[in-house]
Amino acid sequence: MKIIMFLADGFEEVEALAPLDILRRAGLCVKTVGIGKKEIVGAHGIKVVSDLCECEFDGEADCVFLPGGMPGTLNLDASRIVEDTVLRVAQSGYLVAICAAPRVLGRLGLLDGRRFTCYPGTEALIKNGIFTPDRVVTDGKVITARGMGCAVELGLTLVSIFCGKEKADALRAATISE
Repeated sequence: MKIIMFLADGFEEVEALAPLDILRRAGLCVKTVGIGKKEIVGAHGIKVVSDLCECEFDGEADCVFLPGGMPGTLNLDASRIVEDTVLRVAQSGYLVAICAAPRVLGRLGLLDGRRFTCYPGTEALIKNGIFTPDRVVTDGKVITARGMGCAVELGLTLVSIFCGKEKADALRAATISE
């Protein structure tokens, strides 16, 4: 399973880094791909050095993860490599988007007739999808989440899908104190 997380300037740091951490703890291969450069600056000024710049990305992925944030989502939406990769992966792989990023999937028609969630208010920009206010929504191979407060839950949901519920439960127990 090759998971690609696209990062663009203005991304929401928690929405990217919390799931990235959870997925890597589970032993999954996740590569971050910076749009336009390797050092990407998040919406709150946190600098992240991505694993690859888009020019180094070979286009291969089984899953694409799009973090939200502004203007990060708009920067992802304007990227040809993001669009091409999302459309290719949509044929047989998984698409993951959180917060405002489901609007990228919506613009491409990939939420048509599907249940999804997103940051409150963003649903008005997504035509032909079936909005639900749930924290994390899985509809086939499309997984969406509301926002920053759902980032760990999204990561654990992905671990459950890709590695099994037992692995996700073990990570939940190891990382979330109750």
